[in-house]
Amino acid sequence: FPPAVFPLSCVVQNYSWGKVGLESEVAKLVASGDPLVQIQPDVPYAELWMGTHPRGDALIRDNRIPQRTLGQWIADNPACLGAKVKDAFQGHLPFLFKVLSVNTALSVQAHPNKELAAKLHAQFPEHYPDANHKPEMAIALTPFEGMCGFRPVEEIVSFLQNVPELRALIGEVAAEQLERSGSDDPRGVSAALRVCFTRLMKSEKKFFVDQLNMLVKRISQEAAEGKDTSASNGELLLRLHSQYPGDIGCFTIYFLNLVRLEPGEAMFLGANEPHAYLHGDCVEVMACSDNTVRAGLTPKFIDVLTLCEMLNYTPAPSSAKILAAAQSPLDPHVYLYDPPVPDFTIMRIEIPASVKLYLISAMDSASILLVIQGTAVGTSTAAASEMSLHRGSVLFVSANESISLHLSSPDGMLLFRACCLL
Repeated sequence: FPPAVFPLSCVVQNYSWGKVGLESEVAKLVASGDPLVQIQPDVPYAELWMGTHPRGDALIRDNRIPQRTLGQWIADNPACLGAKVKDAFQGHLPFLFKVLSVNTALSVQAHPNKELAAKLHAQFPEHYPDANHKPEMAIALTPFEGMCGFRPVEEIVSFLQNVPELRALIGEVAAEQLERSGSDDPRGVSAALRVCFTRLMKSEKKFFVDQLNMLVKRISQEAAEGKDTSASNGELLLRLHSQYPGDIGCFTIYFLNLVRLEPGEAMFLGANEPHAYLHGDCVEVMACSDNTVRAGLTPKFIDVLTLCEMLNYTPAPSSAKILAAAQSPLDPHVYLYDPPVPDFTIMRIEIPASVKLYLISAMDSASILLVIQGTAVGTSTAAASEMSLHRGSVLFVSANESISLHLSSPDGMLLFRACCLL
């Protein structure tokens, strides 16, 4: 039999927003995973892609396997996905697993649902490369900050009353419509919110740059005088403006929740949910798509009309965006992050130092395993030989295969496993 469990060498994306050199968790994982890799101190290491996406198909590190990449291997051995997954996702791995190291903000964006993705892809294939939806979930590795979903209306109204520059961009009529919308009429609230956000995002460039400069000047003066600028969300405004001066995205902080995750906490981003990661390191899993509709904090292609049309304008507190992990009833060392979509699930596996032998159990889905800390020797009847596992190791595990870990680290192990539980 050809090996069905094997190590991967994964693709790094050097996007400009990434943390540089060994400040980046991505760079640290890559460096420990492969000692031959040279980390460049002034290059951003933004994302590590673990999967079969054509722009970052993982290389197989096993010279007994004729196929070079994971995508080629799965195409030749589709049964490795597991029967249900293979049928549901037409013989493709349904998820892309990543590590992100964020230094400066990512663009304000949302991902389309399947229906919209098909339409955008048909009309503008150069900007929307495939017809799939792209829900995603991020789990913090270090304290992680992002914006996600619309704030409760009372918070937005409070900013409209305390930030005259914001009110000027939205206009008195739209601002009053939101102020008057009552919580007993959620559709009225969403409609008013849509008008306000669309007015902001479509405002004339010269006008919003003037307003933004006035706002930045005012908050800088207040901060210099030691005043509290929280009523204008001053600290975040100055930070984003220093990263993307003159960008309309700076004003989205008055509409979107600021979500702070501690290591191990997760946030799930469904279709049409506006979001922007701001800072920190996380593991992320998403449906295998590259469709992103952007509207600010970016030099990339911006599609404001589509974004404003598609967004989910349902206000909710930031706490509602945090997804808790559930301890597995079958194994106390496993914590499940199971989002409301079928495409992916993540397991966090924490093995204490007292455990010297641990079984990574078989499941009816292919999975990708990432070692964050600890060392072990892995053995599997489906692997060609023993596998040395350490920080940064990535393994592909075919459906219905298990791995025995013989632990050798004094402080236990932390692993993440991405899979598809249908």
